[in-house]
Amino acid sequence: MSIRPYRPADRAAVYAVCVRTAEDGGDARGLFATDDLMPDVYAGPYLELEPDLAFVVEEDGTGAVVGYVLGTADTARWALEHRRRWLPQVASRYPLPTAPRTREERLVDTLHHPERTVHAELAAYPAHLHVDLLPGHQGRGLGRRLVATFLGAVREGGATGFHLGVSPTNTSAQAFYRRLGLRRLEVGDPQALVLGGPTDLLA
Repeated sequence: MSIRPYRPADRAAVYAVCVRTAEDGGDARGLFATDDLMPDVYAGPYLELEPDLAFVVEEDGTGAVVGYVLGTADTARWALEHRRRWLPQVASRYPLPTAPRTREERLVDTLHHPERTVHAELAAYPAHLHVDLLPGHQGRGLGRRLVATFLGAVREGGATGFHLGVSPTNTSAQAFYRRLGLRRLEVGDPQALVLGGPTDLLA
């Protein structure tokens, strides 16, 4: 397995990995009106806005993309660029619900409000990331290598702290991040589970 920088030709593969791991690490295909919803929220804006901070795991021999890490070095800047450059590309496919009630409507609402990723309490942890691996490739140290690769890239850009959000029900992801040394960071929403640390954590 090798880790390399993302290329535009990888976009469909990254989208496929995203939706196949979006249900607390399990397959989310068929859960929503389109399988592009999860990736359009959690992968597409990073590939569009910060492709230089995206890296993929390539399977030796086949060249198949089986995992990735992506994110931003500056969450506040990313949120502004999301609204300016990404949202206009996808908004027509996902009309903003007036009163989100279903899970799908809440995801669409999230897509339309990137500024919700910005928390004053996380000013010392401006970078954030998403990392996903297909189930058959987990437990091999690839997740750690992906996170370390991303942190090295944002550290070179001057970011000294990072964070990420974790589903409260995804206990395996929580355990993985705690093994890496991430700790809980408090934000205004007591229901949110946010972990983070210094960007030299795995250096």
